[in-house]
Amino acid sequence: MTETSHPRPDPARVRALRGTVLAVSLLNLAYMLVEIGVALGIGSVSLVADSVDFFEDFAVNMLIVIALGWPLARRARVGKVMAGIIVLPAIAALAMAAVKVGDPEPPATGPLFWTGVGSLLVNLVCVGLLARFRADGGSLTRAAWLAARNDLIAGIVLIALAGATALTASGWADIIVGVLLVVLNGGAAKEVWQAATEERLAAQALAGEFDDD
Repeated sequence: MTETSHPRPDPARVRALRGTVLAVSLLNLAYMLVEIGVALGIGSVSLVADSVDFFEDFAVNMLIVIALGWPLARRARVGKVMAGIIVLPAIAALAMAAVKVGDPEPPATGPLFWTGVGSLLVNLVCVGLLARFRADGGSLTRAAWLAARNDLIAGIVLIALAGATALTASGWADIIVGVLLVVLNGGAAKEVWQAATEERLAAQALAGEFDDD
């Protein structure tokens, strides 16, 4: 079956997809707030950085909800705004890492461990919710499912980080993991920006506009 011959989407399926993606988006937003609160309480760079991951998933899933009803041009504008917003918490995590380099006090391992467990569980729920829709809605929906699946790894890393911090009694592991997560999230913001740019170009092509820049 070619892309030009695919059947019209089932409206009931689209409504179910919209509701599922909205639920996943709100789950990510809620746990982002949890992680930020714990991170600031125990001084964890890695948790601040991981919260950016949750914000990224919130933004991407909200973009999908919007995309199900909005034309490409408007979707592209929202996508670029989301890319910029994703960068802001990452910058905050880098600033926190720079401050902690001078005094690498380890975060409390108990809250770090249980927050990592919570991250793992939330992402398991999101993967389960998105699994039956990963072939629906095109590349954005599949990207959301893959992002949630890959975020399971971040939860495992946070749990392992709690163990490493307890063994070493040092904050360096937290700083290093946090910086690595910031780098990954910077790449995610770039990908969202590029996807929005491609959507803008596609919208121009559909409208019969061409831009050589």
